[in-house]
Amino acid sequence: MRWPRIVFFLIVFLIIGALLHYTLPQRDIVRITGTEIIRQDFSGLNRIFYAQGDSGNAQTESRDLRLINAVAASGAVMVYRNEDTGFGWPPYFKLDSADLHAEAANLTSTAATPQWVAITHYGWRSRLLTTYPNAVGIRPVEGPDARFVPWLNAMILFVLLVICFMAWRIWERFEDRVIDPLRDRLAVQWAKLKDKTAGRG
Repeated sequence: MRWPRIVFFLIVFLIIGALLHYTLPQRDIVRITGTEIIRQDFSGLNRIFYAQGDSGNAQTESRDLRLINAVAASGAVMVYRNEDTGFGWPPYFKLDSADLHAEAANLTSTAATPQWVAITHYGWRSRLLTTYPNAVGIRPVEGPDARFVPWLNAMILFVLLVICFMAWRIWERFEDRVIDPLRDRLAVQWAKLKDKTAGRG
């Protein structure tokens, strides 16, 4: 009985961890090299990774997608999508993708005269599924070594830990008060039934 429980909780923790890693905001220090708009077709495999269309626009299987191209200090190429999240999930309430696109275009720079920016985003980059992390904010920074303390992530994780601890304590009390006595009663009744069928009752 112990191993199935361990495997179950491990799977639950992996799912929750993946969801948090996808949803919680992350920051990259990069240099924007350009912006573009492409026509993106959505399939059943990658549709769940994209937010809804810009607020007020119809939802279609193919629409224009704003992209922000960037390069990290290490030389790694980064591509971000820039689309509204609206009031859906994740709850970023982003409704200004057009403004963010103009801001990104204004902060474009070259390797000779770099303008480093911190791009706040969520999501994953998958070349196989053609998905991009969604940029939700851009701000200039002094250089590629700028560091930020993820206070929001820390607070969210702390609240989730408190909720998990409280749920665990509630479950323990429920188990002590309801499940264990019920299990004991069933065990006694099962023993009596066995004795009765064996002719010892």
